[in-house]
Amino acid sequence: MSAEKIISDWKKKLFKPVYWLEGEEDYFIDKIVHYAEHNILTESEAGFNLTVFYGRDADWTQVINACKRYPMFAERQVVLLKEAQHMRDIDKLESYISQPLSSTIFVVAYKEKKVDGRTQLAKLLKTKAEVFTTKKMYDNALPDWTNELVKGKGYTISQKAVLLLVDHIGNDLSRIDNEVDKMLVNLGTRTNITEDDIEKYVGVSKEYNPFELQSAMAAKDLSKAMRIIQYFEANPKAAPIQLVLPTLYNLFSKTYMIFGQSSKDDKTIAANIGVNAWFVKDYLLVARNYGYNGVEKALLLLHHYNLRSVGVNDTGSSDASLLKEMVAKMVN
Repeated sequence: MSAEKIISDWKKKLFKPVYWLEGEEDYFIDKIVHYAEHNILTESEAGFNLTVFYGRDADWTQVINACKRYPMFAERQVVLLKEAQHMRDIDKLESYISQPLSSTIFVVAYKEKKVDGRTQLAKLLKTKAEVFTTKKMYDNALPDWTNELVKGKGYTISQKAVLLLVDHIGNDLSRIDNEVDKMLVNLGTRTNITEDDIEKYVGVSKEYNPFELQSAMAAKDLSKAMRIIQYFEANPKAAPIQLVLPTLYNLFSKTYMIFGQSSKDDKTIAANIGVNAWFVKDYLLVARNYGYNGVEKALLLLHHYNLRSVGVNDTGSSDASLLKEMVAKMVN
């Protein structure tokens, strides 16, 4: 059961008495809860039939009593329990969950973790509730997810724009969604998001960013790499070294895995090393340009300069100085 399926059912007026939303990815839980709070009931119905609790402050008896009330001037009522992971004695909700009212839609947002599967509550939820479990999205899935997100809003986005956005924001689905909405407001009559839009509205230079540095390193283009690092030096917030080093580590570590692959098919290689097929060509380029020994050397240098960036055996070199020194040693 996906977030989209739950909301789709609700739009069709197909409801279950209890929805238990749990797991590591807040974005999908928030999306379901937001719809439940603002769309299941009409504005006039919500005044009498919407009750919202927060786990840290909620008493289990109050929650159960709210769930047992019958709706007023409506077919159903909605009871939301947000941040349920902070609620004391949450297992006491078992008495209601075992016999819920069909006229109450009880939605529980249990973020950051899952209920212990060995408990009576977990066993009860399996039979009496719609359980929605989320996992943190893998980085290699972000480009496709972002594409689908934009497509679902009725727009398209260029491949480079996707990569710039994902590389800049990382695994924060809510922020990606917010940045996409911000750009769509400014597109006017256009229906395609480009790298120029990323630069203008998200604040990521399309020429000077960690993704372009990665491309320069893959091609062994030292002069381009140095120009990008000089931009970082003049604009420290654009790409701190703590952002750049993991990007380069990902490039070389994934390439390191390429050497153990027998397949020559990009999609097979991508699946085997856990990346999006879009990136395989970059790793193959690195493999050709650096060879096994060069990639191994790059990984050792990344470890060395990561230590220096946090003050180990370093007297206070600037981020730019460390990056320039490191990439020069990698390329030469």
